[in-house]
This record gives sequence, C-alpha cells and structure tokens, in this order.
Amino acid sequence: MILSDKINVDIISDVMCPWCLVGYKRFEQALKELGVEDKFQITWHPFELNPDIVDEGEEVLEHLSKKYGMSIEQAKETQDKFKESFAEVGFPFEYQEGRRMLKTIDAHVLLDFAKNSGKQTELKLALFKAYFAQSKDVSNREVLEEVVKSVGLDSTKAMEKLDNPDSRGNIKDKEMFWLQRGINSVPTMIFNQSSKISGAYPVESYKQIINDLLGNKNNSL
Repeated sequence: MILSDKINVDIISDVMCPWCLVGYKRFEQALKELGVEDKFQITWHPFELNPDIVDEGEEVLEHLSKKYGMSIEQAKETQDKFKESFAEVGFPFEYQEGRRMLKTIDAHVLLDFAKNSGKQTELKLALFKAYFAQSKDVSNREVLEEVVKSVGLDSTKAMEKLDNPDSRGNIKDKEMFWLQRGINSVPTMIFNQSSKISGAYPVESYKQIINDLLGNKNNSL
C-alpha cells in the first residue's frame, strides 16, 4: 500500500558527538537497504554536550579525561574506537594532536537556518566532516561560512542569522524544550512524536524499527 504521509524522525544531537554521526549513518544505511528513504522526513534538533565550555574549547583528550575520569591513555583509546566505527559506516575520522572540544551553539544556529532550505542533513554531515575528518574549528565563523558555502546555502544570509541577537536564545529555548521532555543524552531519535530511542544501534536493529513503523503506518491507513 502506498503511504500517504512520511514518517517524521526528529534527531536530537550535537556536532561534537561521534555516536550521533555513527547512529545516523547506520539509520541511513538501513533506510537505503530497505529502499524506503522517501518515506521518512528527518529534522535535526540542537543539543550541546558542553554548553558551558570555554570559548576557546578544551583539548579533546584532556576534556575526556576530566569529564569522564579516564586516563589520557584511555582517552586516546576512545579515539581509536571512534575511528573503527566511522570506518564501518564509510565516514572519515582523523584524530589530530591538539584537536579541541568546542562550543557548538553557532553550528546549531546555522542548522536551524538550513532547515527551510531542505539542507539540514547535508549541512550536518558537512559539519561532522569538517570536525571529525579535518579537525577544523567549527566554532570559528570563517570555518562555518566555508562549510555553509560548501552545501550551497546563502552564506550572507547565514552569517546574518549568526549576527541576529535572538538566534542563540532561540536555540537555547529549543534545547530546553527537549531537556524538559527527558532528553539528556544523544543521539536520540523520536518517531512521529511518540516512540523514541537513544544511542547508536546496529543497522539490523534500525531495520526492525523501520519495518515496525511502516507496518503500523500501513495498518492505520
């Protein structure tokens, strides 16, 4: 039976979150293998893993060590695990010495801007690539403008969005919306504003979720 409506998928995530990228790419792979990409509508929503981090950010290994109580050696091992997971989903990952954990609110402002142009996912992936594959400072305005241009968005309007004093407050409001609904870890996917899952699942698990959603959708028609 042909579906009359798309299934909405709200993804709450942060640009600094490697599992957000891995989870999305696995979900994307599941959609492609099932041939149902056109039946789902994805919207990205903001979440800052480190909203209070200093403006210049913190060196990644030191940050992980301090935040999670691990040794520097253990923090290095996490980077190796991320590299393996990124390779599994066909996405480049390169840990460069001195890479920093960064503020991401401006990136979220631009992702919100990209929504009306239908380029949210494209921009999200470009930001992931800039940070994880190229170790670029995605809190830097010049870098952000470059990434915006790379996906074909109007960089002048995008930078004007960053200059708007209300833009950051708008993002904070959206973050609070999800926090008040119990979203305190990412990635979190919410399907049709009802069922939700948190974390990065295997492709086969996403396939089961997708088939269940499609089955429920068909039964409601």
